[in-house]
Amino acid sequence: MQSRVLPAFAACALSIVAVAAQGVTKETVAGISTFARLDTTIACGGATSADAVPELKKMGFRSIINVRRASEAGADVEAEGVAARSAGLRYVHLPFDPQSPDPMLIDNFIAAVTAPENQPAYIHCAAGGRAAALWMIKRWKADGWDEQRALDEAIALGLNERFQPFAINYIRTHTR
Repeated sequence: MQSRVLPAFAACALSIVAVAAQGVTKETVAGISTFARLDTTIACGGATSADAVPELKKMGFRSIINVRRASEAGADVEAEGVAARSAGLRYVHLPFDPQSPDPMLIDNFIAAVTAPENQPAYIHCAAGGRAAALWMIKRWKADGWDEQRALDEAIALGLNERFQPFAINYIRTHTR
């Protein structure tokens, strides 16, 4: 019995260490519905008001990458862009329509998030799922991570069941 319990315990401990090592922390930020930061590299969030932009600047972010569609309820893309530029942040709008994603979405996202002048970046959508899905794909495609490692980090950042299939399908049907 002990010979079976020890490997199971070790596997569980390693998975806990792997998630903890990723450095994802959940924080409360006024004007942002959900906020999860990966060390100082990026943060993924949900609905973000223009009023939250100065706080993002204080937190050290250099850019905002908004993947919401302008037509979504509560998305004020224009006001957010103005607030970002007023605060001295770069603002990138890459609308992610889950029903019909732009064929260039992934490449444009990776280019935006990896541009040195945009780092660290705050990425957001309405609830954080699309932002985390795109980050997962970036980890796999640009950073060479395996699917499971990228998935674990993306879940910690807010990947939800709605957008997890999109990210996994992309990884399994595309080449790096």
